[in-house]
Amino acid sequence: MVSEPRNTALAARARAVMPGGVSHELRYRAPDPVYFERALGAEKWDVGGKRYIDFKLGAASQILGHAHPGIVEAVAQQMHRMPYTGDCHPLEVEWAEWLSRLFPSAERVRFTGSGTEATMLALRVARAHSGKDKVLRIDGHFHGWHDLLITGSKPGVNTPPSLGVPQAISDMTIVAPPDLDRINTLLEVDGTIGTVFVEASGANYGSVPLPDGFLPGIRQIADDLNCVLVFDEVITGLRWSPGGRQARDGVVPDLTTLAKIVTGGLPGGAVVGKAHLMELLSPAANRDGLSPPVSHKGTFNAAPMVAAGAVRAMEILSTGDVQAHADAMAERLRRGFNAVFARHGVQASAYGDSSTCHLYFGARSIEGLDAAQIRKTPPALVRGLKDGLLAHGVDFMSHTSCVTGLPHTPALIDETIEKFDAVIAQLVMDGVLTV
Repeated sequence: MVSEPRNTALAARARAVMPGGVSHELRYRAPDPVYFERALGAEKWDVGGKRYIDFKLGAASQILGHAHPGIVEAVAQQMHRMPYTGDCHPLEVEWAEWLSRLFPSAERVRFTGSGTEATMLALRVARAHSGKDKVLRIDGHFHGWHDLLITGSKPGVNTPPSLGVPQAISDMTIVAPPDLDRINTLLEVDGTIGTVFVEASGANYGSVPLPDGFLPGIRQIADDLNCVLVFDEVITGLRWSPGGRQARDGVVPDLTTLAKIVTGGLPGGAVVGKAHLMELLSPAANRDGLSPPVSHKGTFNAAPMVAAGAVRAMEILSTGDVQAHADAMAERLRRGFNAVFARHGVQASAYGDSSTCHLYFGARSIEGLDAAQIRKTPPALVRGLKDGLLAHGVDFMSHTSCVTGLPHTPALIDETIEKFDAVIAQLVMDGVLTV
């Protein structure tokens, strides 16, 4: 892919002032990342004016599409009225009421500055309630970049994928496969585990789906062994249904972590949960001489401009119509990709739940494969697929995964399938993909 001169110049300036030239490690791309300067709906344009169909949608946060007029209007009005004062305000109450209505577990709500902060806070609350330090998390699930839950986020590796994480912290994280019998045994044997964390979609927004019956099974185990069950619904919340996967599937956790769509696609997050746990955050409560028993601060929690956009998003998303459309577009995309694979004789599969699409290269089905197998893609194929799609004006969330939203139309989906066909044909011709 030939880099545009203005893009190359920006990359050089970035490398002089930011580590690797990026503000997020997944935005790194050799030789240069693509710099975007405008986005609308499901399309965006880079600094050279090239148009892309966007299936990243702000790391899955923009289910309503870029610059949705309702969100833009709400945020702009709030900017003029009261951008930020660090005080309580009516919109945070309205936003919390919306979450309480939509999410079955949301008897109480506390806002945070991001999804990572939400998982940090949920674990602190869970530990305070259980009185136990250790947490069990599922192999390959992602709960943010902080020390407390990063161990086990890389599938098949029970060590943190980063330097700087103390061994003492990693020792408090027990990594388990998504196997109910194995989890039950681990919890029975180690009575110091008080919390269970689960990405409600399965690893990485469902690229590795959970086994059938896993969520009700883990709910029962947590009840039987008196553990706090936390669902990470940072991506599934308001995507799988207006009340997340817990509402769709009827399995209610003790605590839920939220961000992305729940904030109207703006910076922020939330922890919601059952009252007897969440009241540990109340400054009116006192336990062991501490008031509040669980300390939590955050300058921009429920910032008025974020809350304004979020409340407008709740109004739009509460009906389920947006989710139904996004799901239909994802299904159309998956069908189209699978037809491309069949036409070229490529052993690969497009699959996914709700409004997601994941690609696996190696077989026509992922049945029976574990997280490490599903996510193991040859580097040449990773690079060829990503470069090929970008060259044709298609941007995925990762090299093998994407999401859909309200602004994706059948015409945009069909255009993408045509472009995908051309990329796959070229990869076959170049020998990167074998048939």
